Amino acid sequence: MSRLRNKLKNRWYSWRLLLTCLSFAMVSVHVCASDLHNAKNTAQKTYAYPSEMAWVSSIQGGGGGQILRVTNLQKEGPGSLRAAIETKGPRLIVFEVGGVIDLERSVLQITEPNVTILGQTAPTPGITLIRGGINIRASQTIVQHLRVRTGVDGQTKASGWEVDGINVSAAHHVLIDHCSISWAIDENMSASGPRFKGDTPDDWRNGTSHHVLFSNNLAAEGLAEASHSKGEHSKGSLVHDNVTQIVFYRNIWAHNVERNPLLKGGVQASVVNNLIYNPRAKAIHYNLMALEWGEHAYQLGKLNVVGNVMRGGLSTKKGLPLMSLGGDGDLAYFEKDNIAVDQFGAPLPMLGRYGQTRAQLLIKETPIDWPEGLQAIPAKDVETELLRYAGARPWDRDADDIRILYFIAEGRGTIINDEREVSNYPKAKMVLAAFNEQDWDMINGIPKAASQ
Repeated sequence: MSRLRNKLKNRWYSWRLLLTCLSFAMVSVHVCASDLHNAKNTAQKTYAYPSEMAWVSSIQGGGGGQILRVTNLQKEGPGSLRAAIETKGPRLIVFEVGGVIDLERSVLQITEPNVTILGQTAPTPGITLIRGGINIRASQTIVQHLRVRTGVDGQTKASGWEVDGINVSAAHHVLIDHCSISWAIDENMSASGPRFKGDTPDDWRNGTSHHVLFSNNLAAEGLAEASHSKGEHSKGSLVHDNVTQIVFYRNIWAHNVERNPLLKGGVQASVVNNLIYNPRAKAIHYNLMALEWGEHAYQLGKLNVVGNVMRGGLSTKKGLPLMSLGGDGDLAYFEKDNIAVDQFGAPLPMLGRYGQTRAQLLIKETPIDWPEGLQAIPAKDVETELLRYAGARPWDRDADDIRILYFIAEGRGTIINDEREVSNYPKAKMVLAAFNEQDWDMINGIPKAASQ
């Protein structure tokens, strides 16, 4: 009888979320970028990354630099996104074009610092990158409101085409906000850098990624048995060893086998107000691997997990815990106000272990190096909020974002191996519209009419 009650309760909850998603999808159909002044409250919610966090205010991106206009959808050349990214000096990249940029199995490399990419300036349908990804190798980088649909693109299994959606490597003060990232062959979104840089732990930490904020992103449908040389590789997010001051805030991970996220040895992170849906093997996990650290002294990991929701789906392993500890290095851990349930609404464990782990979990009663100014909302509000506002251009959803969000609300969807199992690369018609800088707050990328 209790199991039946759980089923009915969860079914009611899913329908309530579906109605929320449907109502917002209707707004998405009728509200385009030029109509944002009629959707003041929606637009304010849309840009809800935690700007009140102390170190976020020092992420300047291309603020104060030249405005570069993307005027075509070419892979490269004058007027392309790639050309704007490769320009030296502080720059704000805006779009006078909307549609699909086919990267033709290549990667956009951001190697010049001080850049802001404002995907929200593009006319409907926005900007979608296909058959590739973005590697960020430069500090002071802001990326907002892009869609990245990598895809296996017909490559044979284990053939070596293995691309992240968005990867931050050896860069600091980076903000990835309101992006939709799916069908990656490696991680959908990640932060990494070199191991063993310098002679001390501080040298290492300064030489890898630090001060990185992923907020309001939708990271979904990592491809499992696709073209990655290691075989199964449906992964949400990987944070490499000794990355510090990394925050995952108000993101959705959906239909990724594991790494939702995976935090490696010595990482200092806060995972706050995220939704994890239908993970198969692991949700959040921490692992310092001795074979990867060699003779280097293990560094203590530090992790806050606050106000998150994990909901199992059709692919989720029975009894999957919200957070799992593996490997050889110890972890200082603070947990508060999290929800973990299976697809029927029955509680799932908060903690677990995996592998031949020798690590110790050091439970803390108070937050550990909590990011100053970061505010968490109650976990009970997370799912409804994120289904409405996470991902690229919530006022202007594309078909794949709508499909994924519907399936989360309905308790549907599975792990996939190929994008063709659920969809195809989009073929949106190119749309041109002049960018008027007088209508925009160039610091935050918010339409002035929406911020007043």
